Amino acid sequence: MLLVDLIGIQMDPLTGVALLVLREHDAPNRVLPIVVGGAEAASIAMAAQGQTLPRPMTHDLMATLVERFDGHLDAVEVVDFQDGAFIANLAVSGPTGDLRLDTRPSDAIALAVRLHAPLFVSEHVLDEAGTYPEPEGESALDDAEIDAEVDQFRDFLDQLAPDDFILGAADADAD
Repeated sequence: MLLVDLIGIQMDPLTGVALLVLREHDAPNRVLPIVVGGAEAASIAMAAQGQTLPRPMTHDLMATLVERFDGHLDAVEVVDFQDGAFIANLAVSGPTGDLRLDTRPSDAIALAVRLHAPLFVSEHVLDEAGTYPEPEGESALDDAEIDAEVDQFRDFLDQLAPDDFILGAADADAD
């Protein structure tokens, strides 16, 4: 298991999908994006910023239960990636012993942020679902390659005629 840090929550502006972004602690160029629901993203963001509501949210209640029953959240472990879904465990210890509880990563991370528990990800999960984002301001193509791509696309556009965009009755029957 590798220690990771929660580095942020991002919203995809096109789809509105929320992503938790975890970064490998000892290899800060590898990240693990995890799609989460909007409510879970809001819960994690509020806790990370130290914000509270007048009434407890579900994750606040879970944290209170762990503490009131003399438990301790030892760690969150993202242990597998199956059919596009991440599998996580809560490692909890208490007066009755140690437990591993199956959970969604979003709920586990929401609880970990509240209880200041470390986050771990299995190396095989990072290998399978982790990414190496481009450094800020860098592109896979250099300026000359970008200019060549733009010129090639302009040439293509210059060769188009209005008739290229009209589906004739004969063409429609062929489909």
